[in-house]
Amino acid sequence: MLTYIARRLAGSIPIILGITMISFAIIHLVPGKPTSAESALNPKVSLQVRERIEKLYGLDKPIHVQYLEWTRRLLKLDFGRSFSDGRPVIEKITERLPVTVGINVLSMFFIFIVAIPLGVKSARSSGSWFDTSATFFVFLFFAAPTFWVALLLMQLFCITLGWLPISGITSLDFEYFTFSQKVIDIVRHLALPVFVSCITGLAAVSRYMRTSMREALQQPYIYTARAKGLPERTVLYKHAFRNAILPIITILGLSIPGLIGGSVIFESIFALPGIGRLFYEAVMMRDYPLIMAEVVLGALLTMAGNLIADIGYAYVDPRIRYAKKVS
Repeated sequence: MLTYIARRLAGSIPIILGITMISFAIIHLVPGKPTSAESALNPKVSLQVRERIEKLYGLDKPIHVQYLEWTRRLLKLDFGRSFSDGRPVIEKITERLPVTVGINVLSMFFIFIVAIPLGVKSARSSGSWFDTSATFFVFLFFAAPTFWVALLLMQLFCITLGWLPISGITSLDFEYFTFSQKVIDIVRHLALPVFVSCITGLAAVSRYMRTSMREALQQPYIYTARAKGLPERTVLYKHAFRNAILPIITILGLSIPGLIGGSVIFESIFALPGIGRLFYEAVMMRDYPLIMAEVVLGALLTMAGNLIADIGYAYVDPRIRYAKKVS
Protein backbone atom coordinates (compact mmCIF):
# COMPACT_ATOMS: atom_id res chain seq x y z
CA MET A 1 0.00 0.00 0.00
CA LEU A 2 2.81 2.44 0.83
CA THR A 3 4.43 1.75 -2.55
CA TYR A 4 1.11 2.40 -4.27
CA ILE A 5 0.64 5.70 -2.42
CA ALA A 6 4.19 6.81 -3.25
CA ARG A 7 3.65 5.94 -6.91
CA ARG A 8 0.40 7.90 -6.99
CA LEU A 9 2.02 10.93 -5.35
CA ALA A 10 4.89 10.87 -7.85
CA GLY A 11 2.45 10.65 -10.74
CA SER A 12 0.55 13.67 -9.38
CA ILE A 13 3.49 16.04 -9.87
CA PRO A 14 3.23 16.41 -13.69
CA ILE A 15 -0.56 16.70 -13.41
CA ILE A 16 -0.27 19.56 -10.92
CA LEU A 17 2.32 21.29 -13.12
CA GLY A 18 -0.02 20.96 -16.11
CA ILE A 19 -2.93 22.40 -14.14
CA THR A 20 -0.87 25.36 -12.94
CA MET A 21 0.49 26.03 -16.43
CA ILE A 22 -2.98 26.14 -18.00
CA SER A 23 -4.45 28.16 -15.12
CA PHE A 24 -1.57 30.64 -15.20
CA ALA A 25 -2.14 31.24 -18.91
CA ILE A 26 -5.92 31.56 -18.56
CA ILE A 27 -5.93 34.12 -15.75
CA HIS A 28 -3.48 36.29 -17.70
CA LEU A 29 -5.71 36.12 -20.79
CA VAL A 30 -8.82 37.24 -18.88
CA PRO A 31 -9.67 40.90 -19.60
CA GLY A 32 -8.55 43.29 -16.88
CA LYS A 33 -5.32 43.60 -14.95
CA PRO A 34 -4.47 44.17 -11.29
CA THR A 35 -3.35 47.66 -12.18
CA SER A 36 -6.78 48.40 -13.66
CA ALA A 37 -8.48 47.29 -10.44
CA GLU A 38 -6.17 49.44 -8.31
CA SER A 39 -6.54 52.55 -10.47
CA ALA A 40 -10.30 52.22 -11.05
CA LEU A 41 -11.07 54.31 -7.96
CA ASN A 42 -8.62 57.03 -9.00
CA PRO A 43 -9.15 58.19 -12.60
CA LYS A 44 -6.18 60.56 -12.30
CA VAL A 45 -3.68 57.69 -12.29
CA SER A 46 -1.48 58.17 -15.34
CA LEU A 47 -0.22 55.56 -17.76
CA GLN A 48 3.31 55.94 -16.39
CA VAL A 49 2.09 55.08 -12.88
CA ARG A 50 0.32 51.98 -14.18
CA GLU A 51 3.49 50.88 -15.95
CA ARG A 52 5.46 51.32 -12.73
CA ILE A 53 2.93 49.19 -10.84
CA GLU A 54 3.13 46.49 -13.52
CA LYS A 55 6.93 46.53 -13.27
CA LEU A 56 6.68 46.32 -9.47
CA TYR A 57 4.49 43.22 -9.76
CA GLY A 58 6.62 41.75 -12.55
CA LEU A 59 3.71 41.88 -15.02
CA ASP A 60 5.84 43.60 -17.65
CA LYS A 61 7.77 40.36 -18.31
CA PRO A 62 6.70 37.72 -20.86
CA ILE A 63 4.16 35.26 -19.49
CA HIS A 64 6.52 32.26 -19.68
CA VAL A 65 9.13 34.14 -17.67
CA GLN A 66 6.51 35.02 -15.06
CA TYR A 67 5.46 31.37 -14.86
CA LEU A 68 9.03 30.12 -14.43
CA GLU A 69 9.66 32.63 -11.66
CA TRP A 70 6.41 31.65 -9.96
CA THR A 71 7.36 27.94 -10.24
CA ARG A 72 10.75 28.58 -8.64
CA ARG A 73 9.04 30.25 -5.70
CA LEU A 74 6.51 27.42 -5.53
CA LEU A 75 9.29 24.86 -5.09
CA LYS A 76 10.24 26.79 -1.94
CA LEU A 77 6.55 26.87 -0.84
CA ASP A 78 6.56 30.61 -1.44
CA PHE A 79 3.32 31.73 -3.10
CA GLY A 80 4.37 35.36 -3.16
CA ARG A 81 2.54 38.39 -1.80
CA SER A 82 -1.02 39.43 -2.47
CA PHE A 83 -1.47 42.31 -4.90
CA SER A 84 -4.35 43.72 -2.85
CA ASP A 85 -2.61 44.33 0.49
CA GLY A 86 0.97 43.06 0.13
CA ARG A 87 0.55 40.33 2.74
CA PRO A 88 2.03 36.85 2.15
CA VAL A 89 -0.49 34.69 0.30
CA ILE A 90 0.11 31.66 2.49
CA GLU A 91 -0.69 33.76 5.55
CA LYS A 92 -4.04 34.89 4.13
CA ILE A 93 -4.97 31.33 3.20
CA THR A 94 -4.05 29.83 6.58
CA GLU A 95 -6.17 32.48 8.29
CA ARG A 96 -9.28 31.54 6.34
CA LEU A 97 -8.76 27.83 5.86
CA PRO A 98 -10.05 26.71 9.31
CA VAL A 99 -13.46 28.30 8.71
CA THR A 100 -14.00 26.58 5.36
CA VAL A 101 -12.64 23.23 6.50
CA GLY A 102 -14.67 23.34 9.72
CA ILE A 103 -17.95 24.08 7.94
CA ASN A 104 -17.37 21.45 5.25
CA VAL A 105 -16.30 18.77 7.73
CA LEU A 106 -19.40 19.42 9.82
CA SER A 107 -21.66 19.36 6.77
CA MET A 108 -20.09 16.15 5.45
CA PHE A 109 -20.48 14.54 8.88
CA PHE A 110 -24.18 15.39 9.05
CA ILE A 111 -24.69 14.40 5.41
CA PHE A 112 -23.30 10.91 5.90
CA ILE A 113 -24.92 10.16 9.26
CA VAL A 114 -28.32 11.16 7.85
CA ALA A 115 -28.11 10.24 4.16
CA ILE A 116 -26.69 6.71 4.52
CA PRO A 117 -29.34 5.41 6.96
CA LEU A 118 -32.00 7.20 4.91
CA GLY A 119 -30.81 5.53 1.70
CA VAL A 120 -30.65 2.08 3.36
CA LYS A 121 -34.13 2.49 4.83
CA SER A 122 -35.54 3.60 1.46
CA ALA A 123 -33.92 0.64 -0.29
CA ARG A 124 -35.33 -1.83 2.24
CA SER A 125 -38.85 -0.42 1.96
CA SER A 126 -38.80 0.36 -1.76
CA GLY A 127 -42.20 1.59 -2.96
CA SER A 128 -43.55 2.22 0.54
CA TRP A 129 -44.89 5.51 1.86
CA PHE A 130 -41.54 6.18 3.56
CA ASP A 131 -39.63 5.68 0.31
CA THR A 132 -42.09 7.86 -1.62
CA SER A 133 -41.99 10.65 0.96
CA ALA A 134 -38.19 10.54 1.22
CA THR A 135 -37.86 10.64 -2.57
CA PHE A 136 -40.18 13.67 -2.79
CA PHE A 137 -38.36 15.72 -0.16
CA VAL A 138 -34.93 14.67 -1.41
CA PHE A 139 -35.64 15.80 -4.96
CA LEU A 140 -37.25 18.97 -3.61
CA PHE A 141 -34.07 19.87 -1.75
CA PHE A 142 -31.90 18.82 -4.68
CA ALA A 143 -33.80 21.04 -7.14
CA ALA A 144 -33.90 24.11 -4.89
CA PRO A 145 -31.13 26.64 -5.64
CA THR A 146 -28.74 26.93 -2.72
CA PHE A 147 -28.65 30.73 -2.68
CA TRP A 148 -32.46 30.92 -2.78
CA VAL A 149 -32.83 28.52 0.15
CA ALA A 150 -30.19 30.48 2.07
CA LEU A 151 -32.02 33.77 1.54
CA LEU A 152 -35.37 32.25 2.60
CA LEU A 153 -33.85 30.80 5.76
CA MET A 154 -32.16 34.11 6.57
CA GLN A 155 -35.48 35.91 6.14
CA LEU A 156 -37.28 33.43 8.40
CA PHE A 157 -34.83 32.66 11.20
CA CYS A 158 -32.71 35.82 11.24
CA ILE A 159 -35.07 38.67 10.34
CA THR A 160 -38.63 37.49 11.05
CA LEU A 161 -38.03 35.30 14.12
CA GLY A 162 -34.68 36.75 15.19
CA TRP A 163 -33.45 33.40 16.48
CA LEU A 164 -30.11 33.35 14.64
CA PRO A 165 -27.51 35.97 13.61
CA ILE A 166 -27.65 36.96 9.97
CA SER A 167 -23.94 36.95 9.07
CA GLY A 168 -20.40 36.45 10.29
CA ILE A 169 -18.97 33.72 12.45
CA THR A 170 -18.92 35.49 15.84
CA SER A 171 -20.67 38.40 17.53
CA LEU A 172 -19.05 41.81 17.95
CA ASP A 173 -18.59 41.33 21.72
CA PHE A 174 -17.38 37.74 21.33
CA GLU A 175 -14.15 38.35 23.29
CA TYR A 176 -16.11 39.22 26.43
CA PHE A 177 -18.11 35.96 26.45
CA THR A 178 -17.43 33.02 28.72
CA PHE A 179 -16.29 29.75 27.14
CA SER A 180 -19.80 28.27 27.04
CA GLN A 181 -21.22 31.50 25.63
CA LYS A 182 -18.53 31.49 22.91
CA VAL A 183 -19.42 27.92 21.91
CA ILE A 184 -23.12 28.77 21.76
CA ASP A 185 -22.40 31.92 19.77
CA ILE A 186 -20.33 30.03 17.16
CA VAL A 187 -22.98 27.31 16.90
CA ARG A 188 -25.70 29.91 16.32
CA HIS A 189 -23.64 31.59 13.61
CA LEU A 190 -22.79 28.32 11.86
CA ALA A 191 -26.23 26.69 12.06
CA LEU A 192 -27.60 28.11 8.80
CA PRO A 193 -24.35 27.88 6.75
CA VAL A 194 -23.88 24.23 7.71
CA PHE A 195 -27.52 23.42 6.96
CA VAL A 196 -27.38 25.14 3.57
CA SER A 197 -24.13 23.34 2.80
CA CYS A 198 -25.79 20.00 3.66
CA ILE A 199 -28.91 20.30 1.49
CA THR A 200 -27.60 19.29 -1.94
CA GLY A 201 -25.14 16.73 -0.61
CA LEU A 202 -27.79 15.10 1.57
CA ALA A 203 -30.09 14.65 -1.40
CA ALA A 204 -27.39 13.25 -3.69
CA VAL A 205 -25.81 10.84 -1.19
CA SER A 206 -29.15 9.42 -0.04
CA ARG A 207 -30.21 8.74 -3.65
CA TYR A 208 -26.89 7.11 -4.51
CA MET A 209 -27.09 5.00 -1.37
CA ARG A 210 -30.67 3.92 -2.11
CA THR A 211 -29.86 2.89 -5.69
CA SER A 212 -26.66 1.10 -4.74
CA MET A 213 -28.31 -0.70 -1.83
CA ARG A 214 -31.23 -1.85 -3.99
CA GLU A 215 -28.81 -3.32 -6.52
CA ALA A 216 -26.85 -5.07 -3.77
CA LEU A 217 -30.00 -6.57 -2.24
CA GLN A 218 -30.87 -8.16 -5.57
CA GLN A 219 -27.58 -10.02 -5.91
CA PRO A 220 -27.47 -13.85 -5.61
CA TYR A 221 -25.21 -13.84 -2.54
CA ILE A 222 -27.93 -11.96 -0.61
CA TYR A 223 -30.47 -14.69 -1.40
CA THR A 224 -27.88 -17.28 -0.35
CA ALA A 225 -27.22 -15.49 2.94
CA ARG A 226 -30.93 -15.32 3.70
CA ALA A 227 -31.38 -18.98 2.74
CA LYS A 228 -28.73 -19.89 5.30
CA GLY A 229 -30.88 -18.28 7.96
CA LEU A 230 -28.63 -15.32 8.73
CA PRO A 231 -30.29 -12.47 10.64
CA GLU A 232 -31.58 -9.67 8.41
CA ARG A 233 -29.32 -7.15 10.13
CA THR A 234 -26.27 -9.28 9.27
CA VAL A 235 -27.42 -9.63 5.67
CA LEU A 236 -27.92 -5.89 5.33
CA TYR A 237 -24.89 -4.43 7.06
CA LYS A 238 -22.27 -7.17 6.67
CA HIS A 239 -22.97 -8.41 3.15
CA ALA A 240 -25.02 -5.83 1.22
CA PHE A 241 -23.76 -2.65 2.83
CA ARG A 242 -20.05 -3.24 2.15
CA ASN A 243 -20.74 -3.52 -1.57
CA ALA A 244 -23.28 -0.70 -1.64
CA ILE A 245 -20.92 1.76 0.07
CA LEU A 246 -18.40 1.83 -2.82
CA PRO A 247 -20.18 4.64 -4.80
CA ILE A 248 -20.40 6.68 -1.58
CA ILE A 249 -16.62 6.44 -1.18
CA THR A 250 -16.31 7.91 -4.68
CA ILE A 251 -18.59 10.79 -3.68
CA LEU A 252 -16.51 11.34 -0.54
CA GLY A 253 -13.34 11.59 -2.64
CA LEU A 254 -14.98 13.98 -5.11
CA SER A 255 -16.39 16.18 -2.35
CA ILE A 256 -12.96 17.05 -0.97
CA PRO A 257 -12.01 19.34 -3.91
CA GLY A 258 -15.36 21.09 -3.43
CA LEU A 259 -14.07 22.62 -0.20
CA ILE A 260 -13.13 25.72 -2.21
CA GLY A 261 -15.59 25.92 -5.08
CA GLY A 262 -18.65 24.80 -3.16
CA SER A 263 -17.99 27.29 -0.36
CA VAL A 264 -18.14 30.40 -2.53
CA ILE A 265 -21.94 30.71 -2.49
CA PHE A 266 -22.79 30.29 1.18
CA GLU A 267 -19.65 32.08 2.40
CA SER A 268 -20.56 35.10 0.26
CA ILE A 269 -24.20 35.07 1.37
CA PHE A 270 -23.44 34.68 5.08
CA ALA A 271 -20.31 36.90 4.96
CA LEU A 272 -18.06 34.16 6.34
CA PRO A 273 -14.28 34.70 6.26
CA GLY A 274 -13.46 31.49 4.42
CA ILE A 275 -11.42 30.27 1.47
CA GLY A 276 -14.32 30.38 -0.98
CA ARG A 277 -15.02 34.05 -0.35
CA LEU A 278 -11.28 34.81 -0.46
CA PHE A 279 -11.05 33.13 -3.87
CA TYR A 280 -14.01 35.17 -5.16
CA GLU A 281 -12.44 38.41 -3.92
CA ALA A 282 -9.11 37.45 -5.50
CA VAL A 283 -10.75 36.86 -8.88
CA MET A 284 -12.56 40.20 -8.72
CA MET A 285 -9.32 42.02 -7.83
CA ARG A 286 -7.22 40.06 -10.39
CA ASP A 287 -4.95 39.07 -7.50
CA TYR A 288 -2.82 36.63 -9.52
CA PRO A 289 -0.64 35.21 -6.69
CA LEU A 290 -3.68 34.51 -4.52
CA ILE A 291 -5.62 32.96 -7.42
CA MET A 292 -2.72 30.67 -8.32
CA ALA A 293 -2.27 29.63 -4.69
CA GLU A 294 -5.92 28.60 -4.51
CA VAL A 295 -5.61 26.75 -7.83
CA VAL A 296 -2.69 24.77 -6.41
CA LEU A 297 -4.69 24.10 -3.25
CA GLY A 298 -7.63 22.88 -5.34
CA ALA A 299 -5.37 20.60 -7.38
CA LEU A 300 -3.84 19.13 -4.23
CA LEU A 301 -7.30 18.55 -2.75
CA THR A 302 -8.38 16.80 -5.96
CA MET A 303 -5.37 14.49 -5.85
CA ALA A 304 -5.93 13.84 -2.15
CA GLY A 305 -9.61 13.07 -2.77
CA ASN A 306 -8.81 10.54 -5.47
CA LEU A 307 -6.14 8.91 -3.30
CA ILE A 308 -8.49 8.69 -0.30
CA ALA A 309 -11.17 7.14 -2.52
CA ASP A 310 -8.72 4.51 -3.79
CA ILE A 311 -7.56 3.67 -0.27
CA GLY A 312 -11.19 3.45 0.83
CA TYR A 313 -11.92 1.06 -2.04
CA ALA A 314 -9.03 -1.16 -0.99
CA TYR A 315 -10.23 -1.16 2.62
CA VAL A 316 -13.87 -1.96 1.83
CA ASP A 317 -13.39 -4.37 -1.09
CA PRO A 318 -10.86 -7.20 -0.43
CA ARG A 319 -10.72 -7.99 -4.15
CA ILE A 320 -8.91 -4.71 -4.80
CA ARG A 321 -6.29 -5.51 -2.14
CA TYR A 322 -5.68 -8.93 -3.62
CA ALA A 323 -5.42 -7.53 -7.14
CA LYS A 324 -2.76 -5.07 -6.01
CA LYS A 325 -0.77 -7.83 -4.32
CA VAL A 326 -0.87 -9.95 -7.48
CA SER A 327 0.19 -7.05 -9.70
